[in-house]
Amino acid sequence: MAPAADDVRFMRRALELAERGAGRVSPNPMVGAVLVRDGVVVGEGWHAEYGHAHAEVSALRDAGELARGATAYVSLEPCDHTGKTGPCSEALVAAGVARVVFAAHDPNPTAAGGAARVAAAGIEVVGGVLEREAQDQNAPFFFAVRGADRPFVTLKLAVSIDGAIADASRQPGWLTGEEARAAVHRLRADSDAIAVGIGTAIADDPALTVRQAPMPRRPPLRVVFDRTARLPLHGQLARTAPALPVLDFTDGSSPSAEATLRAAGVEVYAAGSLAEALRLLGTRGVRHLLVEGGATLASSLLAAGLVDRLVTFQAPVILGAGALSAFAAFPSQRAEQAPRFRVVERKALGADLMTVYAVSGD
Repeated sequence: MAPAADDVRFMRRALELAERGAGRVSPNPMVGAVLVRDGVVVGEGWHAEYGHAHAEVSALRDAGELARGATAYVSLEPCDHTGKTGPCSEALVAAGVARVVFAAHDPNPTAAGGAARVAAAGIEVVGGVLEREAQDQNAPFFFAVRGADRPFVTLKLAVSIDGAIADASRQPGWLTGEEARAAVHRLRADSDAIAVGIGTAIADDPALTVRQAPMPRRPPLRVVFDRTARLPLHGQLARTAPALPVLDFTDGSSPSAEATLRAAGVEVYAAGSLAEALRLLGTRGVRHLLVEGGATLASSLLAAGLVDRLVTFQAPVILGAGALSAFAAFPSQRAEQAPRFRVVERKALGADLMTVYAVSGD
């Protein structure tokens, strides 16, 4: 049976509030909560900072005595354990709410069980309202908690209408406008690490830092996939490595160049494959890796089945003959057999179009 319209409306608000914790709560999930009494919102809250109050507790504080008899809308099943904070399930029961509606079950066995605890207290519980939206919002969290041995990988590409990432000259330049570039910085802020291939590192000399978004709780690690240790010592990444870590993944075939990079403060790791490199990142606590190019790395990750989300920022331009296709190195496929990705989100950012595709999973 479809959920009631009001349940959907207030859950959407809870999901909106959850986004305010982006970049601040990892490795916890983003969670939002709304308290509604007689059709009126009486309290709102979100998990704002790792180790601080959870969304439900913040919303209960906001509502005060008006929480009694209210319906609580929460974007993730209330937790039922004591960690850095107490169980949200107990807080909801103590506040006297009449009903709890949540979007997705908590996959963490340590924290799960809050819905059952609340129901055992005689409170009506409804789950699964906008469940897919909630799972998409915290996809890296769900991926990690369900036992993945590598980070959740988001591949970001800025492309032209004809699918190119650079024109025939190969000179660096912006395809997209300010709004799209700001959105990329928000993606960076919500990631544990940002990666590029060595071609992009040499051609663009990126800093791979967060600048056009609120600073995350932990600055993302910078990662370069660099088989023969060609990362320029004079570039921004190597020069700033002592202050903000840079991890350079090679194939181990250039020990002298690797030693030079290490002397400059770059962390160098030999990995036999992209999959091995991702597993090594996992041991560094990287749950969410944002990959920003270039074409060879993008195609290699996709071909190896190592991309979970693909985010394209399409500019309203055609680059034409000689332009570099974003997927030039990807193996050819028959149209009727090529997998069709689910669209998670699509929206205009100024003149550009951002589309988020679910590549792995459902």
